[in-house]
Amino acid sequence: MSAIVTANGIRILPQQVADDSPQERTVSLFPDQRPEAVLDLNLQAIAEQGARTVSTVTRSGYVPVKGGEVYHATYGTGAPLFLLHGGLMTIDNFGPVIPALAATREVIAVEHQGHGHTGPLERPMSFDTMAEDVAAVITALGYDTVDVVGYSMGGTIGLRLALAHPELIGKLVSASAPFAYAGWHDYNQQGMRALNASVADAMKGSPLYESFAAVNPDPEVNFPKLLDQMQYMGQDYDYAADIPNLNVPTMLVYGDWDAVRTSHAARFFELLGGGLQDALWDSSGMNQHRLAILPGVTHYTMMTEPKLAAVALEFLEAK
Repeated sequence: MSAIVTANGIRILPQQVADDSPQERTVSLFPDQRPEAVLDLNLQAIAEQGARTVSTVTRSGYVPVKGGEVYHATYGTGAPLFLLHGGLMTIDNFGPVIPALAATREVIAVEHQGHGHTGPLERPMSFDTMAEDVAAVITALGYDTVDVVGYSMGGTIGLRLALAHPELIGKLVSASAPFAYAGWHDYNQQGMRALNASVADAMKGSPLYESFAAVNPDPEVNFPKLLDQMQYMGQDYDYAADIPNLNVPTMLVYGDWDAVRTSHAARFFELLGGGLQDALWDSSGMNQHRLAILPGVTHYTMMTEPKLAAVALEFLEAK
């Protein structure tokens, strides 16, 4: 099977079938937008917006981890908040979310294995290894406890971090991230399975590639490596059994038209003990976890959505 990246997604070309006629299908990476508007309204806008609105970096550097080192950058002052980006993204893709958070918090953004400034590292990629990377950065920078806001892949990394190192995490905000592979819509699952180095050349010139190439030390070599390592995203996983053990106060955030199934978001909240009973008049029936569904927000606008920063800060600052 081969795949071609097009404006409206990844065009998958399977092997010949019995009648010798290949059956093509397009796996939309951006199902909520018209094909002709995708690049203008999504990745291109994200890249340009991020370049204009990201706050001034007050500190940056690298921390040694297994297989290499990971990059981090700090913005603003206040209580520490670690910001974790999504797959194939860089820190800058958060755009206006960073200054919104940095207005009242010290935001430490980490670029994960193979992404942005961080090299591909000499090891397989997984949620758990990248969670350990974030723990290493927290410790290396001298923090006792931090809050975490993660988007998409970064949300799942935040979940694994909070489960493995609850002593490091004050509160967790997980945005547009499922607890299991089955939580993604079918076409998103198919798109993830199509990621590999063979689509690297087709992606050159796209805003995703350009934002990567702008900061990576060797994009020609490292971008195909990133796409190959990202194949782990197309493998099945299910953390349902671990969710009841999550003791860190957590807010789940989704768009009403997210790539994560709405039913899955509800199930995630229920696994946290949320929504299983009435809150009662005095709210004594509530636990420490929260769920937010943002209207008019998709998976592809979430990372630059001011509503994300607003609900995250409200949750993080609540006593």
